[in-house]
Amino acid sequence: MTMDVKAETQKNTSPQECAGCGKKITERFLLKALDLFWHEDCLKCGCCDCRLGEVGSTLYTKADLILCRRDYLRLFGNTGHCAACSKVIPAFEMVMRARNNVYHLECFACQQCNHR
Repeated sequence: MTMDVKAETQKNTSPQECAGCGKKITERFLLKALDLFWHEDCLKCGCCDCRLGEVGSTLYTKADLILCRRDYLRLFGNTGHCAACSKVIPAFEMVMRARNNVYHLECFACQQCNHR
């Protein structure tokens, strides 16, 4: 499941409690994700520990994990096969598509002149 990460400015109300560490958020800025509030340092990928507020506005959840896009695709994404070389294409790799075919970027070339 994908969720949006929103940066918000804390109003002059009582401080929110961080869903990650349980402490009050006293900073001016906080993140809202999964309908919860987070310190910027506490909303991290469960695999690579990257700060999700810095890597984009989307996070992924599955099996009680909060993940960045790259780790979600690495763990749960579908792999495919290149139409040119028949080797596996990892789910997180950039590809070229032509009609119903999928290619590695380096395999996508003209069939007549072999120019990329």
